Amino acid sequence: MIIATRMTLACLLLTVGLAATASAAERPNILFIIADDQSPFDLKFYNQESKLDTPVLDQLAADGMVFDGAYQMGSWSGAVCTPSRHMVMSGRTVWHIPSRLNRKRNPNEGDNQLVPDNLPEYTMAAVFNRAGYDTMRTCKKGNSYDAANKQFTVVKDATKRGGTEESGSAWHGKQVLDYLNEREKTKDKDPFLIYFGFSHPHDTRDGTPELLEKYGSINHTKSTTLPEPNDKQPQMPPNWLPKHPFENSHLNVRDEVAVSGVWKNRDEATIRNELGREFACSENIDIQIGKVLNKLEAMGELDNTYIFYTADHGMAIGRHGLQGKQNLYQHTWRVPFVVKGPGIKPGTRAEGNIYLLDVLATICDLTGVDPPETNEGTSFKPVLTGEQDTIRDVLYGVYCGGEKPGMRCVKKGDWKLLKYDVPSAGVHQTQLFNLAENPHEFLPQHHSKEVIAMTGITPEKHQTNLADDPKYAAQRKELEALLQAEMKRLDDPFVLWDQKN
Repeated sequence: MIIATRMTLACLLLTVGLAATASAAERPNILFIIADDQSPFDLKFYNQESKLDTPVLDQLAADGMVFDGAYQMGSWSGAVCTPSRHMVMSGRTVWHIPSRLNRKRNPNEGDNQLVPDNLPEYTMAAVFNRAGYDTMRTCKKGNSYDAANKQFTVVKDATKRGGTEESGSAWHGKQVLDYLNEREKTKDKDPFLIYFGFSHPHDTRDGTPELLEKYGSINHTKSTTLPEPNDKQPQMPPNWLPKHPFENSHLNVRDEVAVSGVWKNRDEATIRNELGREFACSENIDIQIGKVLNKLEAMGELDNTYIFYTADHGMAIGRHGLQGKQNLYQHTWRVPFVVKGPGIKPGTRAEGNIYLLDVLATICDLTGVDPPETNEGTSFKPVLTGEQDTIRDVLYGVYCGGEKPGMRCVKKGDWKLLKYDVPSAGVHQTQLFNLAENPHEFLPQHHSKEVIAMTGITPEKHQTNLADDPKYAAQRKELEALLQAEMKRLDDPFVLWDQKN
């Protein structure tokens, strides 16, 4: 259905009328916090072995609900953050959103029934502005949904990836604190929606000196040398590999070959140093979140605020021999996700099976705001209130920012299927994992003596790719059918090598 260019006057008046029926004190606030590139396995509430200290986020998890199954649907661009953030803002699926600044990376653009021209009018801030909320955002610039970002009443965007107060994450925190101080000064009692985004721990991961020292790392800049080893550095990832075992459709992307401090290196010194840099940046984010939460508490707003914490996607940094976000393994397809707020039982966990695109429907549901007619997400409020554990059974993922068709995956229960279609390299690969038994998605290469010596982990025999094991033919057949069905349902414009049109 083609969306009308403007809301009718009647609809607008109805929206305003509904907003006026509840007093400001009864309407909860929303604080949506999003990091730029963060694997869930960096955080202790997902990985007890992690060396990353995030006491504020740990407390948020203890006071709220942790989602063990939160995902970003995928990307048709090497800049995975672009479609991810478009989905957050619009509540639409990956093949139904525009590219940034009309770059036409999504093949479905141009079809107004799939990608509405007037979609910015139905994105997060526009919806909440009409509902009587004050809206504010701070985040990085670039690789985002510019037209949707402009809908916020207050916008303080800048890319801050340095190691000082002014050039790093503290800058984003200051914008939120300044906004809250102004509300306090003017006695503004309207409910608020704050989009609190960071530019870190995306590279370049220039941490503050004290936090770099804590994690034994340096801001390494010399491509001809390796950083010095340090016992304070994070341990090697359990699923580290010296290289990915085959061409996955985009191994030459910038994130895999040109990140300052890493480049093409996958050795222990490089990976552990880079993880230390990432942890330094992530702990700094935690510190800034703490300042904002303290301010909300001092203002008496904390108990009436739903707080969301997530990232736009995960990251590899050595896992499976990869460095970036252009893959569909769990460390990258999954995202951290925590919610605290009224009616959410402290210390709870749920699988969820949510996508980031479900956020818009959910915050509308929590605040009594009607979701826009363009929304395709599903509210996970029933999960937050403990009524159900998941909102869907099947999850779909895509990456085709490089050679097409690229990668696809589907997950149901503990079973996950991944497929790689790279015609120029003659690559037609299928992977099948039982994530309950093989959570790190170990491959045959992880069983080699050289890799075991590096990681200190010896995988069990069954912890491998099961795609060609006859014992699991039924599981593979089911997931192959589910993948093709999801591709069709979601308007994926591609067909894989072994699929029928």
